[in-house]
Amino acid sequence: MAIPTITAATLRGWIGDGGELAILDAREEGEFGASHLFWAVPCPLSKMEARAHVLLPSLATRIVCVDDGRGLAERLAAYLSGLGAANVQVLAGGTKAWEAAGYVLFSGVNVPSKAFGEWIEHHFGTESVDPPELKAWIDSGRDMVVLDSRTWEEYQRMSIPTGTSVPGGELAYRIGDLVPSPDTLVVVNCAGRTRSILGAESLRQAGIPNKVVALRNGTMGWELAGLTCDRGRSARFQLGRPATAELAMQRARGFAERSGVRVIDAGGLAGLAADRSRSLYVLDVRDPSEFATGHLAGSISAPGGQLVQATDTWIGVYGARIALVDDDGVRARMSAAWLRQMGHREVYVVEGGLKAAPVARVPTPVVTDYAPITVGELAGAKALVIDLSRSIDYRDGHIPGAVWGIRTRLASLAPQIAAAELVVLTSPDGLAARWAWAEAQALTKGRVSILAGGTKAWADAGHPLTRDKTDPPDAACVDFYLRPYDRNSGVEEAMKAYLSWEIDLVHEIARDGTVKFGA
Repeated sequence: MAIPTITAATLRGWIGDGGELAILDAREEGEFGASHLFWAVPCPLSKMEARAHVLLPSLATRIVCVDDGRGLAERLAAYLSGLGAANVQVLAGGTKAWEAAGYVLFSGVNVPSKAFGEWIEHHFGTESVDPPELKAWIDSGRDMVVLDSRTWEEYQRMSIPTGTSVPGGELAYRIGDLVPSPDTLVVVNCAGRTRSILGAESLRQAGIPNKVVALRNGTMGWELAGLTCDRGRSARFQLGRPATAELAMQRARGFAERSGVRVIDAGGLAGLAADRSRSLYVLDVRDPSEFATGHLAGSISAPGGQLVQATDTWIGVYGARIALVDDDGVRARMSAAWLRQMGHREVYVVEGGLKAAPVARVPTPVVTDYAPITVGELAGAKALVIDLSRSIDYRDGHIPGAVWGIRTRLASLAPQIAAAELVVLTSPDGLAARWAWAEAQALTKGRVSILAGGTKAWADAGHPLTRDKTDPPDAACVDFYLRPYDRNSGVEEAMKAYLSWEIDLVHEIARDGTVKFGA
């Protein structure tokens, strides 16, 4: 079936017409990060089954598939049409046509959120402190706390000395317990700028009596100033309902009401879910460990701080309805308020959402047509092992001798695949490998198998993993947008360029002309 195409001018008109619209970029994330439309969301062919499951709550919405003119968009559009999406188009000429029409292209990832962070600093006047001054405060013993608003994993890799891990979505919920004195200075940091600004301004908008500042340029700024980060710290917030939860609710309710957040109950959520003509995201903004303990069937874990600073990880349809759930409404209200300020029109907090009726989602395809092999069988076999994990994860640990590959570029390994008697595909949990099985089998008359349980099963069985940060080299990591800390060389230059890029985004969105922040 031929997929219809649209022009750049038509797509630009659609962006501003008020209707739902998903712009999905079919290229690998690293390629996407080099140059893309502001409102585009990465949906690489190599991960399209998993990404479509998250990004498209309804197959009835308008979808435009984009690439750089290589035919990847047509392949993604054909896949989505096969799922049942009835309103799918391809941007004729891709990003090159968009630029030729005089429209702006952006580099980087999570651009809407990053630009929003810069807008917040300008709009609300978020205060900040330079690293050398913060270092002097720490050395002087000033009454202060440093709160790291990133994920627990990022915090453990490197952190500001004396810092405590409190991911951004938890800050306003737990600040009363963490900082009982109004005289204590609060400093919020992340790796760069966005989560520092968002975290600090969340506390300011919540109305806490303390002075709150963001660490300018985060851990990158700290290291560029010649200071040393800690590694492996374990100070973190205490899980569970804080003693000051009622005070946190009063603060969050005020910010949410000022921002135009709507509040519904479980019945209201059921009504939204029943309207299949609209896209509805049901996102659980609690800590991931809480989500793992129990959650509303059909909801997706999207921790509040991460959701706001990387909306395109979870929200692929501009103009969709967004319903946030948690246990008592504080974290949902804070996250919802920021989403409203970002320009999302219909954002709801669901009171009692954890007990609501299950919500439907586009199902993840179940792959049954593959040949499994166990860890024990692989350990004693002569096989070509191809690891389809992200390049950054392959660097962190892979089966000894495994070759790294991108699913959609298996043809580049065709000679090795054809020459091997046994080919074993693996990925972190084995699922991505299953999706690639038929494509690999088509390249050989030999046997292609999938490692049951993936690389995790191999490690869990006590087998060694090879770790090598230089393999694959930076230039080959087209599947992942390398941040400065991920690079093997030129890290300082990359940090400077990254920070300059973030700061300049507020000017770039003005030049684009399709972006409007503010509730």
